[in-house]
Amino acid sequence: MPDYILTLLKPEVFIISLGPWALAGITAIVFAESGLFFGFFLPGDSLLFTAGLLASQGYFNFVTLLLVTFPAAVLGDNVGYWFGHQVGPKIFARDDSLLFKKHHLIAAQKFYDKHGAKTIVLARFVPFVRTFAPIVAGAAQMHYTTFMTYNLLGGFLWAVGLSSLGYFLGNIPYIHEHYEIVILLIIFGSIVPIVLHFFKNLKEKS
Repeated sequence: MPDYILTLLKPEVFIISLGPWALAGITAIVFAESGLFFGFFLPGDSLLFTAGLLASQGYFNFVTLLLVTFPAAVLGDNVGYWFGHQVGPKIFARDDSLLFKKHHLIAAQKFYDKHGAKTIVLARFVPFVRTFAPIVAGAAQMHYTTFMTYNLLGGFLWAVGLSSLGYFLGNIPYIHEHYEIVILLIIFGSIVPIVLHFFKNLKEKS
């Protein structure tokens, strides 16, 4: 099984493989996925849930997990916002590369056009879009105070929410023994908005 698929379906294998660097690795991934181009493919949702589950089993301290992932999520969005703010519309003229996919940026822009400032919260739960949403917000010159307000709320709901979900459900024997089912539900729930958006675009073009 490819390593990336294994990370998606069994993120505890990835986390445990990091040993004493587990929290640092989780923090880095949360930061990267929140606003860096190359972070769009990272499995933040399943990783946060699994980190919370492992914390419930004493693998690391739960409070410490929250204290590092929440700021990482907020800071990651800030980096994305300021990049978009500085580069502005020029970023939409960039060609695709290994670390940049223009269609993800356009999808985030459409998401932003539809939901406005709420995008910063809602996008946290939509893969790909969550990486590019703060960049679009910066390029659109969203007022920083407004952005930061929604950024704090979205970062809290995502990082603290998913970690807490894993922590408290991890104490349920059935969930602990079959948590892959929950991971699949999280992945499925994350993919659904993308699929719906894809078919909506096809319908609009037909």
